[in-house]
Amino acid sequence: MKITVVGTGYVGLVTGTCFAEMGNQVHCIEKNPQKLDQLQNAQVPIFEPGLEGLFFRNIAQKRLTFSNDLKQGIEEGEVIFLCLPTPPQEDGSADLQHVYKVADQIGGILKTSDKKDFKIIVNKSTVPVGTARKVDSIIAKHGADNFAVVSNPEFLREGFAVEDFMKPDRIVIGSDDPDALAKMKKLYEPFVRQGNPIIEMDPESSEVTKYAANSYLAMRITFMNQLANFCESVDANVDLVRKGMGTDSRIGKRFLFPGIGYGGSCFPKDVKALIQTSKSTESELSLLAMVDYINDEQKKVLVHKVKNYFKNSLKGKKFAVWGLAFKPNTDDMREAPSITIINSLLEEGAAVTAYDPVAMEKAKDVFGNRISYAENDYAACENADALLILTEWNEFRNPSFEKLESLLTTKVIFDGRNLFESTEVARAGFDYISIGRTPVLTSNNHK
Repeated sequence: MKITVVGTGYVGLVTGTCFAEMGNQVHCIEKNPQKLDQLQNAQVPIFEPGLEGLFFRNIAQKRLTFSNDLKQGIEEGEVIFLCLPTPPQEDGSADLQHVYKVADQIGGILKTSDKKDFKIIVNKSTVPVGTARKVDSIIAKHGADNFAVVSNPEFLREGFAVEDFMKPDRIVIGSDDPDALAKMKKLYEPFVRQGNPIIEMDPESSEVTKYAANSYLAMRITFMNQLANFCESVDANVDLVRKGMGTDSRIGKRFLFPGIGYGGSCFPKDVKALIQTSKSTESELSLLAMVDYINDEQKKVLVHKVKNYFKNSLKGKKFAVWGLAFKPNTDDMREAPSITIINSLLEEGAAVTAYDPVAMEKAKDVFGNRISYAENDYAACENADALLILTEWNEFRNPSFEKLESLLTTKVIFDGRNLFESTEVARAGFDYISIGRTPVLTSNNHK
């Protein structure tokens, strides 16, 4: 099948590459000259495990190509995926200008083109309810009638996006057009050979499904974060509570790990957008407004612990930070808790030296020269007054505490991701402050 992908951001590049891997002819449209040059020279502009190999192979097989020629892409593609940015506006609502602009261009191309074959226009971007209908009307106003608009939300986890695309839990397709539904099912059938469902629905339900799924997961995370704070106040251990909860088949084990707040390109943006959409109805989702507020507050929790430990005197202190990306296996710094935490430390007059396995360059765009960057995790700890763990990279899970003792001036670790067992750190003689567990204060550092 001939597929056109408009936009080569995180979703667009994974989508195009994975469709090409299944034997489709995929042409991706990118208007940014610098990024297009990278793609045409077989350079992957994002970090995503498993993507690079597929990317190289399908370019070599000429199944995956790139240009800035939207007209060619629309005329030659049977299915056109819109993978365009929908960033939050000041009030939290999704900015749809890119989607609507491309829809308008598509309408003009379809009207004037000599090729009148049927086109399926797919909203792959996360968009508010009603967007598919709006895109349809924008294209139709040009007089084009050889198309159908489909809602097909993505459910890709950063760090596992290739795996999620190639082996999806489910495929959601929203359309009222039977021919479009049939073609979309044929396109996705190779990905669900083990029997996972392709779920057909109307476009509005499809659009809500994506927001509902992300918002629900954000709510689970937020509940556990707030529960963790409560556990600390009553000397309970949130890790044990989590295990007790997770064995309940009605609850399950996933998304129950407490931490320092969710981040990334999806949860914060989607929660805010759904809140704003609901405000225009008579069914405002007030619960999500509280989720959003609590998440912002949770990003400050570790800083409060640091200030309390050092008796509100951080000026002149130096802190080592392990992990900058909002989660492991990605270089994405969008809405990362590390931004709030590091900025708060800097405002208190502290210095920060940070290390992240893959997000260092993206972090430099955020922090510039306001912090220092180490070549590895231990180098970040040299002469630091404390270690803060902000991202749960696997390489941080089994450190040499002897080496840390020789580097840190104070034997204290603030763990925002609960990587270690408290007893293990206590045996090493460190003070250990984590999330939702009683602090371990065994050293002579804490007076």
